[in-house]
Amino acid sequence: MKSQNHLTEPQGNIKVQTAIDAVMKAMRLCEQVQSEMVSTDAIQKTDRSPVTVADFGSQALICKAIGEAFPDNPIVAEESAQALKENASLLERVTGYVNQFCEDAVSAETVCEWIDRGSGEVGPNFWTLDPIDGTKGFLRHDQYAVALAHIVEGIVQLGVLGCPNLPHQLNNRDAERGCLFVAIRGEGTRLYTKTGDFIEQVHVSESVHRFAESVESTHGDSDAHSNIANALGITESPVRIDSQAKYGIVSRGEASLYIRLPNPTFPDYRECIWDHAAGLIVVEEAGGTVTDANGTPLSFLTGKRMHENRGIVATNGKLHQHVLSALSNL
Repeated sequence: MKSQNHLTEPQGNIKVQTAIDAVMKAMRLCEQVQSEMVSTDAIQKTDRSPVTVADFGSQALICKAIGEAFPDNPIVAEESAQALKENASLLERVTGYVNQFCEDAVSAETVCEWIDRGSGEVGPNFWTLDPIDGTKGFLRHDQYAVALAHIVEGIVQLGVLGCPNLPHQLNNRDAERGCLFVAIRGEGTRLYTKTGDFIEQVHVSESVHRFAESVESTHGDSDAHSNIANALGITESPVRIDSQAKYGIVSRGEASLYIRLPNPTFPDYRECIWDHAAGLIVVEEAGGTVTDANGTPLSFLTGKRMHENRGIVATNGKLHQHVLSALSNL
């Protein structure tokens, strides 16, 4: 980076700068929507998960930026514009917000086209995007993340993780909120404010003894998580946070592990790539380790879901084999 106290990339790293600028703009849109939301700004998808004006707007802005800068790179994103095309009032709201962050006014049709740039397929060189990871947290005015990753030959090379509501220090209630994690393969993980001011190069901690898990009980196997914590001698209550912000707090040493095992009700569930790609590199470049529950590296080449992997284990590295051993004894 040109300077550690300002988020500006040298010309040779336009890919990183484009990703950073796009995520920061999407974060601003999400914050504005969250401050002005009305009940009709959220709908349910067919899997009964919520999607909001902010999900669509965030995806439109990021897919526009990536698509224009790197037209040959597919984007594999969570949302589709189909639901918008069937809901005129929602589409109008999304278009209105997107236009607030564009130099020139664009039509609803154009916004839908940008969103659907995210319908690409996994390949040797692609991007994956979750425009709002943790939509339920977003609706509660709690934690959520804008997560963008660039993947080459199955290896995550860049992760930009924007967490608009995450405090700069998790245990400090008075701390400023809004964090941006930028991880580049081989260059570490840097933490910035949501406006791009450098805070620090982050590192995992070998002294913190605490684990993180999802707020939503249906997202994992809470009983198994508790059993693993007991086996490791972890007595402190878990940090329950929505979204890939959990990877963020592991990367900066506020939790020593993040566990996500399949809910026993859905034993065959496999994770979506956009829910973990950015978080994975954020932890790995901070010195940690990320695998599935069997110790297998996460595969981003099997499609939108990681069919070859079961569950997620992200640790400070030192604890990793201990966690896997505890898992094998469950």
